[in-house]
Amino acid sequence: MIPRYSRPEMVKIWSDQNRYQIWLDVETLALEGMVKYGLAPEQALKTVREKGAFNIERVAEIELEVKHDVIAFLTNVAEIAGEDARYLHRGMTSSDLLDTSFAIQLKQAGEILLAGLDRVTDSLLKRAEEFKYLPTIGRSHGIHAEPTSFGLKFLSCYAELKRTREGFLRALKNVSVGKIAGAVGTYASIQPKVEQFVFEKLGLTAETVPSQIVHRDRHADFFHSLAMIASAMERFCVEVRHLQRTEVREIAEKFTPGQKGSSAMPHKMNPILTENLTGLARVIRGYASTAMENIALWHERDISHSSVERIIAPDACVTLDFMLERFRGLIDNLVVFPEQVKVNLELTRGCVFSGTLLLALVDAGFTREQSYKMVQEHALAAWQGGKTLQERVEADNTISAKISADKIKEIFDLKRHLAFVDEIFARTII
Repeated sequence: MIPRYSRPEMVKIWSDQNRYQIWLDVETLALEGMVKYGLAPEQALKTVREKGAFNIERVAEIELEVKHDVIAFLTNVAEIAGEDARYLHRGMTSSDLLDTSFAIQLKQAGEILLAGLDRVTDSLLKRAEEFKYLPTIGRSHGIHAEPTSFGLKFLSCYAELKRTREGFLRALKNVSVGKIAGAVGTYASIQPKVEQFVFEKLGLTAETVPSQIVHRDRHADFFHSLAMIASAMERFCVEVRHLQRTEVREIAEKFTPGQKGSSAMPHKMNPILTENLTGLARVIRGYASTAMENIALWHERDISHSSVERIIAPDACVTLDFMLERFRGLIDNLVVFPEQVKVNLELTRGCVFSGTLLLALVDAGFTREQSYKMVQEHALAAWQGGKTLQERVEADNTISAKISADKIKEIFDLKRHLAFVDEIFARTII
């Protein structure tokens, strides 16, 4: 099912019109290569270039009878172009056409996805810069840990998606591979130089050791890279969903005028975009798993991969394109509540500085075991109420005897935790 609001340029790639046009282009180029090397008459190429066409409805009608999509297509082209069309597909097998055309579709889709990914990382970097110096509580196991920068949350996703981009570029190159090598890939009825001619025109490379098909490890790599992109977005979405919870409320999806959150509870403002993206990431990962199943085919080829790819290729590409656009809108419009961020940071009454205090006590001459015991006792007591951790430390004569008042203030200063934020940004944005 194509997600609502899917962009037409991505949907168009997987249309019958585009697919058959690519088929015709590939067949015509192959014929041109055959003419170039004396394997077909020049008149045949001239005729196909002038008259070559197809009718989608007629192809479907013929396929009902012959039960073979490529034969139905070639039959329809011959009906329109005439007798010279008999030189089309000379020495080729169906997978020469199908796999080469599939590579073109994946390449077309990949270019759109790359552009969408770049728009997303631009948005993430902008928000990361916006909140670079906003201190917030870091969490491990869902529990308050040490302070961090709110901007680093955005920057972390930026860096992860940049890594997935590198993987996707590799996978896109790996899948921009076709074959025009005949029935089992031995070039028995067609010559490698015809294949080379075609792929130079199309910007593809040839399968190194073809069988009847292009081997499906390439495609599995492609769909895996889509899953990595989707999962990177999902990780940030899970962060947003946590931070939007009523008890946390540091961030929220934009709630637009007229929007409704619940049919029963009018006060609800739910994280619908991030939950939607989380679910779609699961779908993309499922397609990656399915693509892995396509690798092990019988001998030189069976057809079990074909039905799979007719579903997962358009669905995965259209869905990820949709996800990227939705995620970009989410990032651009996220609402951050700095005052609530501060409230949460101070919620444990200074306990977030326990690690810094521990190190300071060790440096002052206490053993690590002594230091840990002192800090833990003060921290747990401060968390329960009464004096803050800093106040308890300042009143502890054992500690104040070895650590000055100025040093204690330094221990509880947030600047220490943001001191290297600029350096992290600098090494990330290269």
